[in-house]
Amino acid sequence: MSTDEPSDNDRIKRRIERREFIKKAGAGTLLVALGGGIYRLAGDDLTRKAQGQTRDDGRKRLPPGQKVLESLRPMGGEPGNPKMKDFRLKVHGEVAKPFTLNFDELLAMKQVEQEADVHCVTGWSMLGGLWRGVRVKTLAEQAGLKKDAHFVIFESAHGYTANVSLKEALKPNVMVVHRLNGKPFKRQHGAPVRALVPDRYFWKSSKWLTGIRFVKRDKPGYWETRGYHNIADPWKEQRYG
Repeated sequence: MSTDEPSDNDRIKRRIERREFIKKAGAGTLLVALGGGIYRLAGDDLTRKAQGQTRDDGRKRLPPGQKVLESLRPMGGEPGNPKMKDFRLKVHGEVAKPFTLNFDELLAMKQVEQEADVHCVTGWSMLGGLWRGVRVKTLAEQAGLKKDAHFVIFESAHGYTANVSLKEALKPNVMVVHRLNGKPFKRQHGAPVRALVPDRYFWKSSKWLTGIRFVKRDKPGYWETRGYHNIADPWKEQRYG
């Protein structure tokens, strides 16, 4: 984690945000202060609406214990290099043809845009984001996935990893993404590239992605070895192991 002191501009920005928070709170706007930042809740009515909606698989759109935020909340971590020119993604492990992509090569692959909701273990959800990138399944096919592969490890800056089953990783909504709602990610959200695993708690969607490793045996990642649930299904509230 960075221990850098905030700049004068950051301090001014935070003061302005807090003044706006007080004004809007007085006017009845629903906001929440989280981790030193101010985040606008989409409103109890939209949370209730989402709870009443059903996904194609029969589950409620909003998992239990979640509230809707209008935008992603920064969730910390030691940032990786955000420069596109320095980006490299290594696809390796139980594959016949391992390879490494730079950012331009990633963009040259078949791009997919899809809407997906994401759900953080801390209790917030962001609904209907439009994500753009490449399906993990496409990368697996190019690498020549071996029959021995049963799990996927998302590798990120500074040794961070997150694990999912191969079945989960090959779903059409699991992607390597570089844009959200038409805009590149900010560094705090994983720029230039992150994983997207929308049917698992958001820590599985590794930021500052550097590699995708296909493995025979499961290998719990950073948070999984620190007490968080290995599978992390939000609809089962699998928050802790």
